[in-house]
Amino acid sequence: MRWWVCCLAITVAAQPGFHWREAVPGYRFEFPRDHFDHPDYRTEWWYYTGNLEDGNGARYGFELVFFRQGQRRGPNASRNSVWWIDDLYLAHAAVTEVNGKRFLYEERLNRAGPGIAGVDFDARHIWNGNWSVQFAGDYQTLNVVAADFQLSLKLLPVKPVIVNGTNGVSQRAYYVSFPRLSVMGTIGIAQKVNVRGAAWMDHEWFTHQLDAGQIGWDWFSVQLDNNTELMLYQMRRKDGSIDPDSSGTYIDAAGKAHHLAAKDFRLTPIGKWSRYPIHWRIDLPALNIELDCRAVVDEQELKATKGGTTYWEGAVNYSGSTRGVGYLEMTGYDRPVEF
Repeated sequence: MRWWVCCLAITVAAQPGFHWREAVPGYRFEFPRDHFDHPDYRTEWWYYTGNLEDGNGARYGFELVFFRQGQRRGPNASRNSVWWIDDLYLAHAAVTEVNGKRFLYEERLNRAGPGIAGVDFDARHIWNGNWSVQFAGDYQTLNVVAADFQLSLKLLPVKPVIVNGTNGVSQRAYYVSFPRLSVMGTIGIAQKVNVRGAAWMDHEWFTHQLDAGQIGWDWFSVQLDNNTELMLYQMRRKDGSIDPDSSGTYIDAAGKAHHLAAKDFRLTPIGKWSRYPIHWRIDLPALNIELDCRAVVDEQELKATKGGTTYWEGAVNYSGSTRGVGYLEMTGYDRPVEF
């Protein structure tokens, strides 16, 4: 479950007679093709988050996300410019310097133009300017050059890609994840340092996801020391209740995914920073899992200026029945999210 802009600087309807496709049960996933774009669906994102350490034990969190928002489709005789807008591409990159208690981020919004941003299955490439993901066999290489930081990371799946939801659909979206990737590479802030650690990757594509009563969500990725993982999200409604379609996935040590319904877990906020609950209790009674989730740095809020909703997304620690690391994302606390 991930965030998308509620409004962009340019919004153009699809051409007459064209209809965006909906995510429906029974989709046949094919990889590596489904790691790339699905232009018949209105919204799509590729999300990388991870926790890393340098050789001296200093901790870093990172986020790199690419969004594609479909603007128009269908035949049009005047489509003769490289600046024609079929899609808009938004990207966010962030680094949490845990020891220094700093959160750095940058965002960019582009149309495809003459190669400025896009997704190319043949080249196995996703990019927005000089921010990119390059697939090469099993490896995924991330590169970011931002004003205040740089990332150059090579990721290798430790566990295979999994499909979230039931019968291929999660909250009206197709949603796949790499729940554990090993990471090595460099992070540059004041200086470039070698880092290694673990990352999580999400990829979703859909057309309509939220309904009128839903205002936002709380999403957790959990990578535990016993080689199991969790993805949990709850949709919050305007009346203060939790949507019964909230769900999650438990990935066992062998890499097998097990769907979790809303009744299978409980997420309880404990402590806040600003308006965001950055301290949580997580209970999964049937799995004998009790976790305490705490942000490693309180201030990990990305204040969107390129269009869209401000949200909190940051590195966290887990303790309790077992220990681990991961990421927490919270939307709709600034204002309700809309699609």
